[in-house]
Amino acid sequence: MLFCGFKFYFCINGYGISMLRQSNQQRLLQKLSPQQIQLMKLLQIPTANLEERIKEELEENPALESEIENNNTEQDNYELGEATVEGEDGEAPGDDVELSDDSAEKIDLDDFLRREDDDSGGYEYGDDYYGANDTDKHVTPARVETSFHDHVLDQLGMLELDERRHRIAEQIIGSLDEDGYLRREITSIVDDLAFGQNIDTNAEEITALIQQIQQFDPPGICVWTLQECLLLQLKRMNQAKPVRDAAEILDKYFNEFIKKHYDKIQKHLALNNDDLKNVINIIIKLNPKPGAAFAVLNKAESYIIPDFFVFNNNGIPELSLNSKNAPELRISEGYKDMMRAYERGEKKDKRQKEAVIFIKQKLDSAKWFIDAIKQRQHTLLHTMQAILDFQREFFISGDETMLKPMILKDIAQMTSLDVSTVSRVANSKYVQTEYGTYKLKYFFSEALQTESGEEVSTREVKNILNELIGGENKRKPLSDEHLTELLQEKGYNIARRTVAKYREQLFIPVARLRKEL
Repeated sequence: MLFCGFKFYFCINGYGISMLRQSNQQRLLQKLSPQQIQLMKLLQIPTANLEERIKEELEENPALESEIENNNTEQDNYELGEATVEGEDGEAPGDDVELSDDSAEKIDLDDFLRREDDDSGGYEYGDDYYGANDTDKHVTPARVETSFHDHVLDQLGMLELDERRHRIAEQIIGSLDEDGYLRREITSIVDDLAFGQNIDTNAEEITALIQQIQQFDPPGICVWTLQECLLLQLKRMNQAKPVRDAAEILDKYFNEFIKKHYDKIQKHLALNNDDLKNVINIIIKLNPKPGAAFAVLNKAESYIIPDFFVFNNNGIPELSLNSKNAPELRISEGYKDMMRAYERGEKKDKRQKEAVIFIKQKLDSAKWFIDAIKQRQHTLLHTMQAILDFQREFFISGDETMLKPMILKDIAQMTSLDVSTVSRVANSKYVQTEYGTYKLKYFFSEALQTESGEEVSTREVKNILNELIGGENKRKPLSDEHLTELLQEKGYNIARRTVAKYREQLFIPVARLRKEL
C-alpha cells in the first residue's frame, strides 16, 4: 500500500512563525487482509480446539451451515413428520430447486424484515418449540468439580466468626492462588477490605485469621513461602525424632538443604548418613503445592488429539489428515434465496437494502471462513508432507538417531511458505505414528558437526547426554566438564557451555543437585 504525505518544518523567531521547506515522501506499507489474519489464527489452532472454533463461527454467522448438522436436522424433521416442501416428484427440493419469485420474496426477505421489527429479536418460543413433554425428560446431572477455593471456604463454618470477620476471612481465602499460597501482603489485604468492602481492620486481626485458616485442609496452605508450607505440614505429623530433625533442617538450614550441602547439615546436627536419608525421605514426601490437588485439567490438555496420521505401508510412509480438520461446511441456501429474491424484486426500499447489506456481509464472512478452513487443510498437509519427506528414515524405522538436523527454514524452502507460517503449523500440532505420538516441534533440531565433519542432530547429542547422566554414580555425579570430555570422546565437537545449555533444556539440574547419599 502506497502513501504520499507532506512534511512541514517550522521555526519560531521573534516576529512569528515561518515555514522553511516542505517535501514529499513515499512509503510502502504491507497490511494483512482480514482473510489472511483469519487464516493465521486458524493455523495456530490444534485439532482439539478447532471444533469449538467452528461451533463459535456457526453460532455467530447464520449464513454458515454444517452439512452434518443440516443432515441431522432434515432426518429429525422427517422422523417427526413435520411439514416439508415437496417438489413435483414428491421429493424435498435439493440445491437445484429454486423457489418462485413470489414465494421467495414472501418467505425469505419479507419474513426477515418482519423479524427486525419484532421485540423478541426474531425468535418465537412456545409449546411447539419446546415440546409438551420436555419437562418430563430425564436430565443427566453434570459432574460437579470442587475447586480449591470452594473447599477452603466450606471449612469456614467450623470457625465461630461474626459476619464482619467472616467477610475478612473470605477476602483472605480469595487472595490464595491455585497452589494454596498467599500472594498478597497483609497491608494490601487491609487496603483491599477498606476500599473494596468498607471494612476497617488491622494487621493483627488479619494475622490471627490467617493462622486459623492455616489449620484447614489441605495442610500447608495460606503461607507466603515454600519453607512455611513444608513446616506447616510437618507440624501435622507425629513428632518422632526424624520429623523433628526435618523441621529443624527446614527451619534453620533451609538454604543448605535446597542446595544439597548435606555435609554442613550433618556437621551441625550430628546426623549420620542413615539418619539424614530418613529425614530427606520425609521432606521429599511433603506436598510443595497443596492446592494443586484440586486443579481441574482443561479438557484439551487432558488428552492429545493427533492432527496427522502416518502409516507404514510396506516401507512407504503414508500421510493422512485427521478428519476433524476437514469439517463439512457450506453456505446457507436460505440466505442465498434471500439474495436471489432481492435481485428479482422490483420494489427495493431502504429497509430492504439495509437488510440485504447485512445478508451480504454474513455471506461474505461465511465464504471467507470456508476458504480459510480449506486453506488450513492444504497448508497443514503440505507442511507435514515436507516434514515426512525430510525425516523419511525416522518414519520408516522409528529410530530417533535417524533424525536429521532440520530447522523451520528448511521446511519453508521446501514448501515455499514463510517461516512464520511453518512455525504456526508446528505449534501445538501432533502426529501419530506406529512408534508413538510426537509433537511436530520434536522433529526440528539444529545441526552439530562431528570430528569426521558429519552433521548430526542436536537431539541425538541430547539423547546421549541423557543416557550418560542416567547411568552416572549418584554419589559422584558427572560435572559439565566431565560430560563434555565424554561427548568429545564419542566424536562430538561440543563446548562445555553447550553441554550446560542442553542439560538445562532437558530439565536436568547441575551435578551438585543430582547428588544422592
